Amino acid sequence: MQVGEILERINREDETVPAAVRKAMPSIEAFVEACTDKILSGGRLFYLGAGTSGRLGVLDASECPPTFGVPAGLIVGLIAGGDTALRNAVENAEDNREQGWKDLQAYSINSNDVVLGIAASGTTPYVIGALQACNNAGILTGSLSCNPGSPLSQAAAFPIEVVVGPEFLTGSTRMKSGTAQKLVLNMISTSLMIVLGRVEDNRMVHMQLNNDKLVDRGVRMIMDKTGLADYDKAKELLVQYGSVKKALLSE
Repeated sequence: MQVGEILERINREDETVPAAVRKAMPSIEAFVEACTDKILSGGRLFYLGAGTSGRLGVLDASECPPTFGVPAGLIVGLIAGGDTALRNAVENAEDNREQGWKDLQAYSINSNDVVLGIAASGTTPYVIGALQACNNAGILTGSLSCNPGSPLSQAAAFPIEVVVGPEFLTGSTRMKSGTAQKLVLNMISTSLMIVLGRVEDNRMVHMQLNNDKLVDRGVRMIMDKTGLADYDKAKELLVQYGSVKKALLSE
């Protein structure tokens, strides 16, 4: 194939992913509702995976504090092989059936918490072993895989299966499977944050002011919500109170 044809074929495959996610909506909804009850009761959500699946979980978890202003420990991403595995493959890390549970125990995991095991194949021992241990400990479990009827789905109380079909590059689950997992994780964390009141009128009113772009966005939110025409005054309020939400409550 010429480069243009390669890109066209990849894009054609990618276009099928949202439809596969839509078919899994009922199971996504069931998991989010169960997870919401736990979070509202003071629990935490853990993402657990290996390779691409683990990296996507860590990515989604790491973006929640700056986006929604929640504590870093509310949604936690764990990857087989530890943080080293975010950049470099760690040999045999995903094959250790006991390590996932050990990694969770380091966070004093308990029955208030929820664990979502992520594995495109649905066969990763690191993830399956952790979910089975969680079940035995009375901890709510969910799974996210792209293989129907997998061992991972069987180990989860709330399985989510997004069946995307064969990859353009056979077995490369960083492609359609990875895209599907990213979409579902976006849906899970964003819907949770909306239910928890961290979003108002589709605005990130609790976002952390980590750079000039976000400060400017926050200033314009305050101006829009209050009718304040003075940019500098709105910025002064934002800096004084530290978040859009607190600045709005002060007015």
